[in-house]
Amino acid sequence: MSDKPSVLFVCVHNAGRSQMAAGFLSHLAGDKVEVRSAGSAPADSVNPAVVEAMAEVGIDITDQQPKILTPDAVEASDVCITMGCGDVCPVFPGKRYLDWTLPDPAGRGVEAVRPIRDEIKTRVQGLIAELGV
Repeated sequence: MSDKPSVLFVCVHNAGRSQMAAGFLSHLAGDKVEVRSAGSAPADSVNPAVVEAMAEVGIDITDQQPKILTPDAVEASDVCITMGCGDVCPVFPGKRYLDWTLPDPAGRGVEAVRPIRDEIKTRVQGLIAELGV
């Protein structure tokens, strides 16, 4: 791992869980970690309930757009985290792969998204500790 670790969060639509995880990591680790998120079949926009749930904890992700997962994004990342949605990352030697099994916020209101958001925050805080940043 380089001096500045790089983390990629992957989910099929890159519109919910991966966006929340990227938002928390960017917010909590600042510029000490390079943060990416992507999906194999990106949605047109980030889930509005996810945007609202993140705004409730002071994190603005309104400027984020779902992005397509590319082999380059995986290769450039030290840690690749799939969000429990069955997405498959290209595998490159020397990368760390994790799967965080989490409920999908798609089609749910903000009340149902909050516990998912809070679990993601807890996992991101653990990741920050593991990365030593």
